[in-house]
Formats: sequence, C-alpha cells, structure tokens
Amino acid sequence: MARQFDNEARRQDLYRAIGYFRKRKGLSQEQLAEELGISRQHLASIEAPNMDRGLSLELLFNIADVLEIEPYVLLKFRPNEDGIV
Repeated sequence: MARQFDNEARRQDLYRAIGYFRKRKGLSQEQLAEELGISRQHLASIEAPNMDRGLSLELLFNIADVLEIEPYVLLKFRPNEDGIV
C-alpha cells in the first residue's frame, strides 16, 4: 500500500518564499514574471498560497537564479520559524 503524502504546508511555504524573496530583491510581480518569461497572472497564482498552481523544477531553478539565491533556500523557507508572516 502506497503511503499518503500531504505536502500542502510545504507548498504554501514555498509559494510564500517566492513572494518574500522577490520583494526583498525589490522586484514587482510583473518584473520577475518578465525575466522568467511567464505572465504576471501565472506568477501571482504561484505566490498565492491558497492556489495550487504547481511549479516545475525548471521554473523553480529559474526563479532562484533571477532572485540570486540557491533553490534550497526557497525550499527550506519556513515563515513562522524565520519570524516572517
């Protein structure tokens, strides 16, 4: 029997991390989306924790590159533990 996985909290933290580091870099959603070659609406739906837009590894790597951080930083981000809401 396959294990059941619930990664909802991890996904939400990842999506919040993208928004947090984007703002920290001083980029608007439109600016980041343009650099990534996606629409602002697509990025907005990724950053919205209640939307499960999904995110490819390729896009995750590209986001990290534009934000000038390593992808693991986005994946280990925990807003409550890091004092960020």
